[in-house]
Amino acid sequence: MKGMMMHRPLLVSEILEFGRGAYPRAEIVSVRTEGDIHRETYVEFYDRTVQLSHALQAQGVKLGDRVATLAWNGYRHMELYYAISGIGAVCHTINPRLSAEQLIYIVNHAEDRVLFLDTTFVPLIAAVKDHLPKDLVYVIMTDRAHMPDTPFDALCYEELLDGQPTTITWPDFDENTACGLCYTSGTTGNPKGALYSHRSTYLHAMMISVMQSTTFSEGASVLPVVPLFHVNAWGLPYSSLISGLNMVMPGPAMDGASLFKLMDQEKVYSAWGVPTIWQGLLGEIKKQGRPPEGFKDVVIGGSAAPRSMIEAFEKMGVGVGHAWGMTEMSPVGTHGIMPGWMKEESFETQIDYKALQGRRCIGVDLKIVDEDGNTLPHDGKAAGELFVRGNTVVSGYFKNEEASAKALDKDGWFGTGDVASIDKDGFLSIQDRAKDLIKSGGEWISSIDLENLAMAHPAIAQAAAIGVKHPKWDERPILVAVLAEGAEKPSVEDMREHLSSEFAKWQLPDDIVWVDAIPLTATGKFSKLNLRKQLADYTHPELRETA
Repeated sequence: MKGMMMHRPLLVSEILEFGRGAYPRAEIVSVRTEGDIHRETYVEFYDRTVQLSHALQAQGVKLGDRVATLAWNGYRHMELYYAISGIGAVCHTINPRLSAEQLIYIVNHAEDRVLFLDTTFVPLIAAVKDHLPKDLVYVIMTDRAHMPDTPFDALCYEELLDGQPTTITWPDFDENTACGLCYTSGTTGNPKGALYSHRSTYLHAMMISVMQSTTFSEGASVLPVVPLFHVNAWGLPYSSLISGLNMVMPGPAMDGASLFKLMDQEKVYSAWGVPTIWQGLLGEIKKQGRPPEGFKDVVIGGSAAPRSMIEAFEKMGVGVGHAWGMTEMSPVGTHGIMPGWMKEESFETQIDYKALQGRRCIGVDLKIVDEDGNTLPHDGKAAGELFVRGNTVVSGYFKNEEASAKALDKDGWFGTGDVASIDKDGFLSIQDRAKDLIKSGGEWISSIDLENLAMAHPAIAQAAAIGVKHPKWDERPILVAVLAEGAEKPSVEDMREHLSSEFAKWQLPDDIVWVDAIPLTATGKFSKLNLRKQLADYTHPELRETA
């Protein structure tokens, strides 16, 4: 027997309608590529988005068409999010940090009809235009006064909106219709496309609004440093309108000094981003001698946050939410809100738990399995590959049957490639990427754990741990490190002593390779793939001695 309830499709346009009606005074504040700061209320945002939707239809964009964006975090990018999906087209956000080869691949693979780009990225597109679809329409996201010279024909964003109506009856369609497309960074092989639906996006926005409860308070200001060009800025463009947050958009200025100034000026309460971004902000906070005014909440994801980073924020009164997820999960899978009983624990114990990857969000199921696919207990001891399922998890990859078949197990769970454990209280602990574990003498060493403790050393700004070949032990760990500003290089023995508080002697790194910078992936994580390529000629110290 079915219940007797109305059924309305869960559509992104409904989120826009709700935000405009419920929070008309909320604002989107944006640092623009033109060099100034732009402000618009949710009502103004709505009107411009409607105008943009009419402009897209005038360009022939229809249900299911892919419309690409190559842009920073700003109000125009937000308008594109809602205008594209509102008319049933697919918003395909492109990460500008991808290689030229990857960018060419995904634009052609997605079969994009229109490409909207910030002025910053005109040279990037000019360099690859001959390899993009011949009928691709280009739109520069600025006004006529700031239109740059381009070696290709391009329309002006603001001129597209001019004269368009500010009213619309949004089309109704199935909630499973695609609304967003985001490609993985493609560390091996070509990038793979995660194709989000209206239903999955709507549910994801509601999910994080409830689970990451410290952030979502009507009238508070949130800073999405996590980019709109990657996995929907972790859902903030949608959940912010559901909750009535003021959105503060940093544009291209994401260095520590620029973020501090913007956060201080706008009294940002919550900020979301990856650890590499927060290292820069913490450096500026140290210089200023205080955190930005009003800053009380930070959500860290994308890669594991060092314990020292979490402790630094907490000691200055900024609560840390350590989350975990993947492009294929929309992307949030866990939240970092502590359970009530944690208040009775010591500060050190609280930091220990905050350094874990949080607890699962409602609607996201987690399991860990051994090499034979057997489900392992959630006892905090057993570790295995992490699998996920839920309404916000992909069921395959866009136009890629081979990758889709490899991604799912026989029961339809998605394999994350992470090695993890889950304790009795539901806390997830990511031990490592399966491909980044270091196997020495038949025993596994977690590169993540080594890196996190290494970065707690005052002389280390960044550190990545990788395994190098060894004739006796198969692999041995080494550290690749960036020296902190003004610090003296610690010796290998000094670092081994620092790490020995948590690691056995055989787990300690045998060498430190000092570099000016550690290569990052397009999403801000350490690129172990490129790091191994850079160190292709590296020889373990023991082998040097016998050479």
